[in-house]
Amino acid sequence: MKQISAPWVSDPATQAVCEALTKGGAQALFVGGCVRNALLGAPVSDIDIATDAYPERVIELAEKAGLKAIPTGLEHGTITIVCDHTPHEVTTFRRDVETDGRRAVVAFADTVEEDAARRDFTMNAIYARPDGTVLDPLSGLPDLQARRVRFIGTAENRIREDYLRSLRYFRFHAWYGDADAGFDADALAAIASNLDGLTTLSRERVGAELIKLLGAPDPAPSVAAMRSAGVLSHLLPGADDRALAPLIAIEQAAGAAPDPVRRLAVIATPEDAATLRLSRAQLQRMTRMREEAQASTSIEELGYRYGDDGGLHETLLRCAFFEHPWSEDLRQALHHGAAARFPISAADLIPDFTGPALGKKLAELEARWIASDFTLTRAELLTS
Repeated sequence: MKQISAPWVSDPATQAVCEALTKGGAQALFVGGCVRNALLGAPVSDIDIATDAYPERVIELAEKAGLKAIPTGLEHGTITIVCDHTPHEVTTFRRDVETDGRRAVVAFADTVEEDAARRDFTMNAIYARPDGTVLDPLSGLPDLQARRVRFIGTAENRIREDYLRSLRYFRFHAWYGDADAGFDADALAAIASNLDGLTTLSRERVGAELIKLLGAPDPAPSVAAMRSAGVLSHLLPGADDRALAPLIAIEQAAGAAPDPVRRLAVIATPEDAATLRLSRAQLQRMTRMREEAQASTSIEELGYRYGDDGGLHETLLRCAFFEHPWSEDLRQALHHGAAARFPISAADLIPDFTGPALGKKLAELEARWIASDFTLTRAELLTS
């Protein structure tokens, strides 16, 4: 029988939470991302536990064991149990009673099979006992091992229950799917026939899902599949993903870590991105990177204005947009600009210049200094 042996499974805090439930006669089963990632050897950030105990009973058992229980999602059956400062989300087995494509009305269930049947993909419906023994009620393990993202039951039904699952399909394929094996034809057909459902989703949910997708090591195949299915243009009418695959290749050549906002900048216009309800900081970064990448600003000036790291974003994007290969000369140019220090301050120009004229003169001298490859001295600038 398959068993997971990741460090988090045997962690005393996690075992204490499981023991609090099982000592009271309840089931405690790890489920979802923690099991999936452990089986793949990927990092685990959150620990989710499914149980047949109802929320009030979960709270009772946790408190009896001296653990802190927080009703973070009581109406959905979720209690967060904190042990040794580590949160564990404990959720009662559930089944869907009613769905409208955006949210579900759920009822508590008694069996793990019912709980598994309401999930999205087979790879997310794998459970494990506290000792790591794997339970696979819907045969998701073979799909996970083959890195095959497959909807539970009928793709059409799963999508109509929650239209966000169309985006989640591409996101999970980007992170866990086998790009060489391609995409499930039934899934793509169901997604393409339910595009109108995407308009019912909040733009915050759409934006968050896209950012998660674009943070994958190589999301280009998934984004291309989104385009082919009509999803990309439905969400972002001005989107163009032709430069995404080149950008990822350039990132890899430069040793740059994935940055979802940078990748969004190579796909979407600022107008489209603004509809995604991103944070103000994300939207400003994305807009600046895209505009600077398509401007005539020198690489050295990018380094001067944004530093080594900041200027790297625009440089990578520029390479992708204009089909320019990565070169370490570009990194050196960035560093050269980042190390430069403008030798003139406002105090050097006062009282001859004040107000708007002072700002204009400073900008004029700075432009001349940059054009000289940062070589003009303070004296040369002031006497010119």
